[in-house]
Amino acid sequence: MPQERGAHDLRAITEFLLSRVVELLDVPKDALDRWAPLHRYGLDSLKSTSLVASLSEFLGWQVPVTWMWQYPTVDELSRALVDGPRAAEAGPSTDRRVVSREPIAIVGIGCRFPGGPDPSSFWQMLVEGGDAVGPVPAARRELIGDSARWGGFIDGIDRFDPLFFGISPREAVQMDPQQRLVLELAWEALEDAGVAPMSLVGSDTGVFMASCWGDYAALAHYRGPDSQITPHTATGMHDGIIANRVSYILGLQGPSMAIDAACAGSLVSVHLGCQSIWMGESELALAGGVNLSFVSDYYTAMDAMGALAPDGRCKTFDARADGYVRGEGAGVVVLAPLSVALERELPVYCLIKGSSANNDGLSNGMTAPNPQAQESMLRTAYRRAGIAPSLVDYIECHGSATPLGDPIEVNAIGAVLGGDRGEPLRLGSVKSNVGHLEAAAGIVGLVKLALSIRNGVLPPSLHYVTPNPQILFDLYNLTVQDRLTAWPRRSDARRAGVSSFGFGGAICHVAV
Repeated sequence: MPQERGAHDLRAITEFLLSRVVELLDVPKDALDRWAPLHRYGLDSLKSTSLVASLSEFLGWQVPVTWMWQYPTVDELSRALVDGPRAAEAGPSTDRRVVSREPIAIVGIGCRFPGGPDPSSFWQMLVEGGDAVGPVPAARRELIGDSARWGGFIDGIDRFDPLFFGISPREAVQMDPQQRLVLELAWEALEDAGVAPMSLVGSDTGVFMASCWGDYAALAHYRGPDSQITPHTATGMHDGIIANRVSYILGLQGPSMAIDAACAGSLVSVHLGCQSIWMGESELALAGGVNLSFVSDYYTAMDAMGALAPDGRCKTFDARADGYVRGEGAGVVVLAPLSVALERELPVYCLIKGSSANNDGLSNGMTAPNPQAQESMLRTAYRRAGIAPSLVDYIECHGSATPLGDPIEVNAIGAVLGGDRGEPLRLGSVKSNVGHLEAAAGIVGLVKLALSIRNGVLPPSLHYVTPNPQILFDLYNLTVQDRLTAWPRRSDARRAGVSSFGFGGAICHVAV
């Protein structure tokens, strides 16, 4: 006989639910994680219907089948069943924050960059003036072939612990390594911030991640009829899942999106993450980007465009600049309003005061930069930041290391930030250390800058010998940061900015 509604307490409901789940899914009771989604144990639509029927009979009221998705764990479902139909009522509005333009703190960093598999080792490589570009590793050469001699590479992109994230090995094989890497770095960035990743379940934490190439999907395509198409192929190969999987695994309910603005993508992701916080739709945000390279097509295409340096070095700002070298890696930062960071006692690397993103528009060719658009972007970023251009100490440049790209970028910086200033404006580019990380180019520059501000040190840019004669260094009072120096505070703070440009015209700047 069904018992009266309300006659069951949490313990009784949990025990009944566990017994039915164990029987229905054929899993040992002691192997069932009450806080893990039941679909991991094989709960599908048919079994959900059967489970709902048993629960409805036990409780004496009709349990909505949709609750199997609304409350996907044993713990969540048990608590909802105690509350009964009231659990389905609309909760309080989550739009509770007042829109504010307070500074946004970078409170956590996770990264895998050439020469630096974590923030500490990456920083050590920078201060030592390390050059992480080298010959293509043997394992990659089997895939890339003879289309490239040099690159900035990271190790272990084929290694992943799927069970740690509740992912089956069968699904992991179908996942683009870019998804796997971003998932790992999101976890590491939160741990670096002192935030327990799973403590954010149900929060309006946003996720904004950039990518621009689909090497893994291309590799699967090359395998032809031998490629195995499974139910996991679509989600495994789709770029949007790079961000969405982080939201899913961590239970985050803020905005979640992949960004493709070519080589500006990861800095645009940070820009959008800040905008989401400033608009009040996110309290925290994970932002960054990923770039992995293991097929030959894009090396060949960029070389055909004349973008790649024959010697495999980014000679940014130098008269010898003749292109860049491709690199790979990924970075994720945790963004929080300064008040939240202080309230929760989170570590603060630096503060983002303002940002700006726009497009070159109709320039002299689709991949050609536009000086006017760059100047407009810079003026907007510092106006929003409330920072006088003359107070900026350093700019981490996009630094494309091309004969035309460098002068256009640097002269635009000089027109806005140079000129009448007490100290020369210092310029640098991390591309000289790690190569051009393309979709991750902006985030590696921002991570370098965040570490520089925290440590009060400016690392050197490499491969700078003779100034590019087209750059107006003297007119705009500019200098290249070509050696390791202390970064003393002028007045009350260290102030800087980072730029990132995409070959489709997307450009972005963040003032810190």
